[in-house]
This record gives sequence, C-alpha cells and structure tokens, in this order.
Amino acid sequence: MANEALNNALEQLDQAVNAVVAAAAHAPEAASVATGGAIDPFVFRLAIFVLSIFVGYYVVWSVTPALHTPLMAVTNAISSVIVVGALLAVGISASGYATGFGFIALVLVSVNIFGGFLVTSRMLAMYKRKDR
Repeated sequence: MANEALNNALEQLDQAVNAVVAAAAHAPEAASVATGGAIDPFVFRLAIFVLSIFVGYYVVWSVTPALHTPLMAVTNAISSVIVVGALLAVGISASGYATGFGFIALVLVSVNIFGGFLVTSRMLAMYKRKDR
C-alpha cells in the first residue's frame, strides 16, 4: 500500500514538473500574445536572464562556509559536463558560430573549474590545524 502511494505521488510530481517545463517554454510567447505584442519575447527572456543572475548571486553568497565545499564540488561536476559539451561543439560543429561559442564556453568553464578547485583547497585549509 505504501509503495503504491509513493508511486502515485511520484507520478503526480512528474506530471507537475512536466507542466511547469511546458509552461516555462511557452512563457515568452504567451506574454507577447497576452499583451497584444507589446512585450517582445527577446525582452522577456532577457529579463529572466537578468533576474537569474541576481538570484544566483544572492544564493551563492548566502551559503554558509560549512556548505561551501560540497557546493563547489557539485559546481565542478556540472562544469565538467559543460566541458564535454563545449569540446563537442568545438570539434564536431560545422558552423563557425557554434565553434566560436563552444570555444568561449570552454574557456569560461575551465576558469570556473580552476577557481572552484582553488576555493575548495582554501576552504579545506581552514580546517587544518595550525602549527605552533
């Protein structure tokens, strides 16, 4: 009985996630239609991008030092996946734009990973005993 309830809850959660993803995919066009074309979809997407920058900034800077090292480990893992995609974009793509953007992504992600390792190393050094 408990397994059935859990499976039912997971299915409902999956349906809710799919509905949110579908709504988010059509939000710029829906805003344009709802306002009679007064809001350009590009402006809507730009506003979402700018808001996500602010949210990301405040989320990262409000992390306690005890959680910073695990957060950086997850960030480095995500960045390593982005490195693979950027390498594919640089190596396989026939388009000059995709190659250029892939190279820019590769440089930025490499800097992010290197900085993540430096910050993680510094955070771990804080927990070492100091020699007297």
